[in-house]
Amino acid sequence: QVQLVESGGGLVQPGGSLRLSCVASGFTFSTYDMNWYRQAPGKERELVAHITDTGGITNYGDSVKGRFTITRDNAKMTVYLQTNSLKPEDTAAYYCNARPPWDHAGRYDLWGQGTQVAVSS
Repeated sequence: QVQLVESGGGLVQPGGSLRLSCVASGFTFSTYDMNWYRQAPGKERELVAHITDTGGITNYGDSVKGRFTITRDNAKMTVYLQTNSLKPEDTAAYYCNARPPWDHAGRYDLWGQGTQVAVSS
């Protein structure tokens, strides 16, 4: 069974940190690029971070550059998102996404159920 299961979300004060995890199963994790997206109420889904299948290349959305770090452990079939210096505008549901490197249209995307991050004092 193909699954992506996120965890690590929660309520944190501005300036705080969270480490999100996404554990994969049921497919060849090491051959997929991995992404973290987020979606806040009333807003469009936003690509937060991207990492290639080998972990050799990472990219970030402008709003999180310098604050978030994406990493992966192919042996553990897990991708992580370290979120630092959190701001209220980072509040959103965060989703893990798996996509084959050749699938530019996202036709074969795999999605997790999401984990909620709330940043508030």
